[in-house]
Amino acid sequence: MTKAQPKDQAGPSKDFSSVETIPGGSSVVLVCEHASRFIPAEFGTLGLDDAARQSHVAWDPGALAVAERMATLLDATLVAGKVSRLIYDCNRPPHAPDAMPEHSEVFDISGNADLSTADRERRVEAIYAPFKESLQHAVAGVKAPVIVTIHSFTPVYNGARRSVEIGILHDTDGRLADAMLTLAPKYTQANTQRNQPYGPENGVTHTLKEHAIPAGHLNVMLEIRNDLIESQSQQSDIATQLAAWVAEACAVAGAEGLVQCKA
Repeated sequence: MTKAQPKDQAGPSKDFSSVETIPGGSSVVLVCEHASRFIPAEFGTLGLDDAARQSHVAWDPGALAVAERMATLLDATLVAGKVSRLIYDCNRPPHAPDAMPEHSEVFDISGNADLSTADRERRVEAIYAPFKESLQHAVAGVKAPVIVTIHSFTPVYNGARRSVEIGILHDTDGRLADAMLTLAPKYTQANTQRNQPYGPENGVTHTLKEHAIPAGHLNVMLEIRNDLIESQSQQSDIATQLAAWVAEACAVAGAEGLVQCKA
């Protein structure tokens, strides 16, 4: 390895925070696992140029701004990752190969190649474990929690243009997703699809499976095409739309806690 892409043999220095929690008063817990493209200095560049490290392979552009606005409108707790998913993808369990990906779309992540078991364990301890603990604490701190994860996706993936604009994703519990899909024509003219552009078969529902489904909490994963949330005004508009949409869907799905949109 070059000096620009060191292996983390010494382990993360932990002079960074891997997660941020903003408390709320309602039953909604928003999660933004891919909120940041930040790569701590000890990981170097991972062998990627600056453009790649700022692109969608490193984070979900626009997702945090949408989640923050939704948190305000829903008085929701927000748990957000503060480290790039290239270092550790907090929406993946430690045993998943793409928790620390060696390849993402057209990019080879050489700084993640041939990580030892110890390397991987250090990243789990420094990044995933605090995120998991923070989310567990947030969920435990509200009555009848409703877990909503916020993501964005690229309009063009591996050269193919995607027509879907908003994805409503779920795993084995489709109650909230079903309600949102039924209400979709009321809230948006966007091309809205179930389990697109990803689905459970792609391993993207880990947070829902870990923190919602076993306890029977209402849950859904929202994917927004990132060209729809490039500007602050777009982010605000989509967040306002989604907050009201989620609130009504919770009522339709029989949510027992406090879910109310202030918009």
